[in-house]
Amino acid sequence: MAEPDSEVAEPPLYLRVAAALREDLAEARIAPGSRLPSERSLAQRYHVNRQTVRSALQLLRDERLVVTDRRGTFAAGTGGTAYTEPVAPALTARRPTFPGGPRAAEALVRASLTWEPPPTPLTPRLLLAPGEPTLVHRHVVLGPHGAALQRAVSWFSRRAVTEIPQLARYRRGKDCHRQPDLRLLYHWMHQAGLRVTHRESVGVPPTPTATTAGGAARLLVHRVVSDQHGHALEITDIDFAAQSAPWTYEFSA
Repeated sequence: MAEPDSEVAEPPLYLRVAAALREDLAEARIAPGSRLPSERSLAQRYHVNRQTVRSALQLLRDERLVVTDRRGTFAAGTGGTAYTEPVAPALTARRPTFPGGPRAAEALVRASLTWEPPPTPLTPRLLLAPGEPTLVHRHVVLGPHGAALQRAVSWFSRRAVTEIPQLARYRRGKDCHRQPDLRLLYHWMHQAGLRVTHRESVGVPPTPTATTAGGAARLLVHRVVSDQHGHALEITDIDFAAQSAPWTYEFSA
């Protein structure tokens, strides 16, 4: 079994500042609509320079957690609703939307996050010990009448949860009861300095009766997303109705 890599680089300072502010927002220590401290105050609090603070605030703006105008920077929206806005077109043009492309992101979905051990064959690829739990994301895309058009389950590696601050905040499971929105996952990977590659295999279920309730054929997608060192970050299995979920998008790292 592959040994976990113990030499994991420390995240950049701005990611650590962003993670601290994100936790303050999630725990409502910074109330929705209230003004954040000034850049100078934040720089003094975290013992960093103001440019580091600006980079951290820009990351939080990208995540729709804060907004900035001429008066200053404010906590956005109400608790738990920061990710409900559609992803900006410029972002989806650069990289796909997790887990099933922009069309899936715009549909009605049901999603959940849990901590549980992955299937045994995936354990070494995710750099986990046998029986060790990890972050698992389940995602169902619903049709107009409530039928499930697409189901996906993703397992994240130890490296992903360690190096991507937006995933690390789920480490204690405190936010897993909320419906998670990971549409910006690949953007977060890019911001964490990860140059990722996608490898996908497409097939059909092994049973001859593998159709949806409406009679449409089903397809299976097995996706492995790896970093620049070839280490797996995410492994996803997706099952969808072929006639309702075309699988086309462009991707560049």
